[in-house]
Amino acid sequence: MNNHRSGFVAIVGRPNVGKSTLINALIGEKIAIMSPKPQTTRHRIMGVLTKENYQITFVDTPGLHKGKDLLNKTIDKIAVSAISDVDIILYVVDRPKNEENDYILHYFKEADVPVFLAINKIDLLPSKAAIDNIILSYINAYPFEGVIPISAKDKTHIDKIEELIVPLLSEGPRFFPEEMKSDQTEEKLMSELIREKILYHTEQEVPHAVAVVIESLTENEELNTIDVSALIIVERTTQKQILIGKGGEKMKKIGMEARKEINQLLHTKIHLTLWIKVKKDWRNRPGDLKSFGFSEDV
Repeated sequence: MNNHRSGFVAIVGRPNVGKSTLINALIGEKIAIMSPKPQTTRHRIMGVLTKENYQITFVDTPGLHKGKDLLNKTIDKIAVSAISDVDIILYVVDRPKNEENDYILHYFKEADVPVFLAINKIDLLPSKAAIDNIILSYINAYPFEGVIPISAKDKTHIDKIEELIVPLLSEGPRFFPEEMKSDQTEEKLMSELIREKILYHTEQEVPHAVAVVIESLTENEELNTIDVSALIIVERTTQKQILIGKGGEKMKKIGMEARKEINQLLHTKIHLTLWIKVKKDWRNRPGDLKSFGFSEDV
């Protein structure tokens, strides 16, 4: 392929700035779960955008923050590791700079790659002056390659990201097949979609204390379905009770919505069974983190 360009772009930012919404908008389909609650993304997710003359691999990272428990410290290491392995960084913010942003900016100096500042959620800002105010608060904090005001939700100016990034990519081949959209396995996507529904239907302590593991996938030839058994892990009995809900209604709703979206996204028909297990303080136990798909070795 003559003059074909390719490279890796990390989508970085604090929790809840819209990184997952942005990668879904860039790829054109849902590959990362979304929620109004912070710290939705826990794993590094790759989304592959393939065009005739270029291929951009976007890396959606967990929100950078100073985590207190072992899980959040591990998640932070995943995000930092992603920054060191890319060609370009897209730094997503949704409000004026404060001291917490300095924690993220110092990692960019170590990465030594072009960094673009993306001002997200402009659909929620009252005026252009409000956008300018955010830009001005960052402009002297780092030598950004460029600034892009966007709305990932409305897909406003999303095309500008491609326009600015592609010229900076090196000439090279496609790293992934043209039809590939993400590195997410079907099993991982299923577990994340179930967790997304839990995030939407629970409040306060429950979302951050939950992990979801697919225990089994069995083809049911008679019914032409895939029987999926998923285990939901929580830290306390009270969290289990909240998840189940009165008469089991909340768990039933979570399962129904997850099954419906899994069917749509994976173009298959599943029968979903959900189980809940209490695992005290799993977020601080290395063995539990590893068995639930997290690793400190990033």
